[in-house]
Formats: sequence, C-alpha cells, structure tokens
Amino acid sequence: MVALSSGHKTVPHDADGDADTLTPAQPSKRAAALLVVVLAALTAVAPLAIDMYVPGFPSMGDSLHASSSAVQLTMTAFLAGLVVGQLVIGPISDGLGRRRLLISGAAGFVAFSLVCAIAPNIIVLTGARFLQGVAGAAGMVLARAVLTDRFHGPDIPRYFALLSLILGVAPIAAPVLGGAILSVSTWRAVFVALTAMGGALLLAVLRKVPETLPPERRQSGGLASTFRAMGALLGRRTFMGYVLVLALCSAAMFAYVSGSSFVFENLHGVSSTTYSLIFASNAVGMLIAGAVFAKLAGRGVRLNTLLTAGVCTAALGTLAQVVLVTTVGETLAGTWATLFVTMTGVGMVYPSTTSLGQTLGRAAPGAASALLGGLQFLFGALASPLVGLFGEDSSVPMAVIMLIAVAGAGAALVGLARPWEGRGEPGGSEGGH
Repeated sequence: MVALSSGHKTVPHDADGDADTLTPAQPSKRAAALLVVVLAALTAVAPLAIDMYVPGFPSMGDSLHASSSAVQLTMTAFLAGLVVGQLVIGPISDGLGRRRLLISGAAGFVAFSLVCAIAPNIIVLTGARFLQGVAGAAGMVLARAVLTDRFHGPDIPRYFALLSLILGVAPIAAPVLGGAILSVSTWRAVFVALTAMGGALLLAVLRKVPETLPPERRQSGGLASTFRAMGALLGRRTFMGYVLVLALCSAAMFAYVSGSSFVFENLHGVSSTTYSLIFASNAVGMLIAGAVFAKLAGRGVRLNTLLTAGVCTAALGTLAQVVLVTTVGETLAGTWATLFVTMTGVGMVYPSTTSLGQTLGRAAPGAASALLGGLQFLFGALASPLVGLFGEDSSVPMAVIMLIAVAGAGAALVGLARPWEGRGEPGGSEGGH
C-alpha cells in the first residue's frame, strides 16, 4: 500500500494507484450494471435539457413576447449553470459525499424544470434555466466521481466509454423528442417532460445509488480543503494536459454543432430532414469510436495510445476539411466526410481523457470530475458563437475554428499530457506531475 495526500487526511491506495474499494466485496455484475445505467441516465439529462426545446424557440418567443436573442440567452444561461455547478458540486462532494448531493441535484432539476414550464416571462425562464443547469450538473459531475469511487482497474475505461456513448446519443435524440412533443403540444410541455424525467431519475437515485464515498475517505478540513484539492490538480501537468485535450476537442465539437446546420442547409441546400440524417450519421461515428475504445481498452491497449489515435484522427479530419474548402471549394460530400472523420476522432478522445484524468485524480474524484466536465462545457460554450461571428458566407470559419481547437488539443497532448510517459493507465503510474 502507498498513500496519496487528500486534503488533511491520508487516503489509502493500492500499489497500482487505485483507491481501496468501498466494501470488501465488489458489487455483483447485476448491481454494477444497474448502477451504471442510472449514472448514464444522470449524464444524459443535461444534454437532453440543452437540445429538446430548441425546435420550440420561435413559439417560445411569441408566447413570452421575447426577441430571438433573449430566447437564445436561456440556453446560454443553462450552459453557464452547467459549468458553475460542476466546478462547485464536484469538489464539495469530496468532503460531503456523493449521495446527498445527487439527491439534491435531482430534486432541484425537477423543481426548476417545473418553474421553466410555468414561467410567465423570459426573465423568469432565463433564471430558472441557469438554476436548472446547476442542478443538472450534479448528475454529470457526480456520475464520473461515483464510477471512480466504485470501480478500478480495467473496469474504469469500459464504464466511461458507456457514459461517452450516452453523451453521443442524447444530442441526437433530444431534438427528435422535442419535435415530437411540439407536434402535439407547446414548448411548455417539453419542460413538463423534463420534469417527469427528473422525477424518475430522483427515484432511481434513491433506490439504486448508494453512498460510494464513506466518511473515512472524505476530505477533511471543510470547504477550504476540498477546493485546495482542486488547486492541487490544477498544478499537475499531466492531469491538466488531459483536461485541456478534452476541453479543446469539445470546443471543436461545439463549433461543429453551432455551425453545421447553416453549412449544410444554407450553403449546400439540404432540407432540415436531410441535415438531421447527416448530423445523426456523424454522431454514429462517435458511437462507433466509443465502442471500439471500450473493446480495445478491455483487451489491454494503452489508453494513451487510444487517446493519441483519437487526436490524430480528429486533426486529420479538420485539416482535410480546411484544405478541401480552400482548394476544391464547397462540396457536400467533402464536408460531410471530413466532419465524420473528425467526430470519430472526438469520440475516441472523450472516454480516453475521462478515464485517464479520473485515474490521475483518484485522490479527489469529485474535483477531478469538476475540472474535466466544467472546462469541457466552458470551452464549448465559448466556441459556439465564434462560427457566426466570423461570417456566414462560407464554411471556412467553422472549419478553421475546429482546426485551431484540435491543433490546440494536439499541443496539450504533446506538451502537457506526454502520452509516451503512460501516466493515468489502469494499474500504471499516476505520478506527481
């Protein structure tokens, strides 16, 4: 046994860097599967809340007598809440435990979703969306922390790959679900549906998610100690390398999400239905990459090798996109193909960085999860408006912004994460960098 510093308290660890298990016996396969399903659902609810109501923007503006920019601000408010919530709730959970915060977050999501449904004006809706984002952040940040508490070794990559698959499916399903609801009701019904989903998740947490961080493994010294643990992680080169790779690849993906509808529908003249199919096919690339990651990681392939492959694939896709647009010109097939390659690479990056980062941050899983998830959405939110800011007469802005983001991820990989050192591998060296 070796020891890792955890605030004012020493946390026992096994020789391979994994934390002591919660109980003498590992959970049964059935119990583990149920737990992972609930955690995956908690991870999915925030992406659903982001995209489900987008088809109702026009009618929302009419009913609340609000401008389109005011309506769009409700999404910005939710994303801000998601970032703030993860950065606050994650480290706090290292001192207070996971279960109480998960229950509070799920209950808060139910309450604020209901407020959104009955909001009398755009100001109330915007405030409720921010608080809904903070509450929804609990599920995202604590799902990763609970997995890190409960499982170790080769199980970790497999379960984080599942969470990444859910994150890939949710944005595809959300507009479809929202559109189906809007076809029979108003935008308020979307938030009623989110209220019902939150209620189901609250019951699932109460019944299926135990406390995975017992008192003897919690940060002592109060809130100051928990946030000092986050500060310590900020000073670890390798960990922050993984965080920045994830955040910058997320920036590329958000630039794609915000700009792709304009590129395909306005520049290439496809219908909204065709665009939905293109978007779904590119998301399938992410799902395939996640499945391949889980398979190869389970067979002992180094996670740093898979991460490097993902970054290189994304870089190849974005570079090809820029070269094609600036030489051959705007082509539907070329744009579609290069974006598919890019999203496939990103689909490999997500589970790789999460697994490696959470392993390195195992002494403070909540703080590690907060930095991974918080900066992911922060960089994504910052990148989203840049595509429109730099012009809408070609796909060059989207392509260049994506290339810059992925190039930054490559620089963080080489300069900070240094994958050849093999840090963060299950059963390998965590190191102090």
